[in-house]
Amino acid sequence: MATTQRNLSIHDTVRTEPPVAVRAATAAWFLAVGAGVAESILGVIGALGDRSIPWPALLTQIAFRTIIYGGLFVVIDKFFRLGRNWSRHLLAGLLGVVGMATLIVGPIQWLLADGNFGAIDVTADFAAFAAFRSVHVMAVIAGVVLMYQPDANRWFKARS
Repeated sequence: MATTQRNLSIHDTVRTEPPVAVRAATAAWFLAVGAGVAESILGVIGALGDRSIPWPALLTQIAFRTIIYGGLFVVIDKFFRLGRNWSRHLLAGLLGVVGMATLIVGPIQWLLADGNFGAIDVTADFAAFAAFRSVHVMAVIAGVVLMYQPDANRWFKARS
C-alpha cells in the first residue's frame, strides 16, 4: 500500500486563530462602532442642550442606534471574528458603503452649498465631533481594506 506525500505550504496549514489582517480588521470595526457611539452621544447631548429634537423623536433615535450598534457589535464579535464569510460582506455593504455614505454626505453637501471655512464655529463640541468622525471614517476604510487582504481571503475561504 503506497502512501502519497503532499508538500504543504505555509498557506495550507490549519489556523486556529485569525491572521493579523483579520484581527486588525476586527479592531478597526470595533473602533468604527465605538466612534459611531461617541458621535451619537455627542449628538444627544447637543440635542438636549438646544432642545432641537422633541423627546419622542430623540428616544426613537437612541433606540434605533442602540439596536444598530448592538447588532453590529454582535456581527463583528460572534461572526466576523470567527470567519463567517457572509459577515464580512455584510460589514462591507452596511458600513463600507451605506455607513460611509452617511458619514460623508453632510460634509460634501456643506462644501457644495457654501464651504465657508471661516464661518465654522470651532468649539470643543465641534472639535470632539470632528475627531470622532475622522476616526470613524478612517476605521471604516481600514476595516474594508484589511478584511479583503490575501491572508484574510484565505482564512475566510477555509471557514466557508
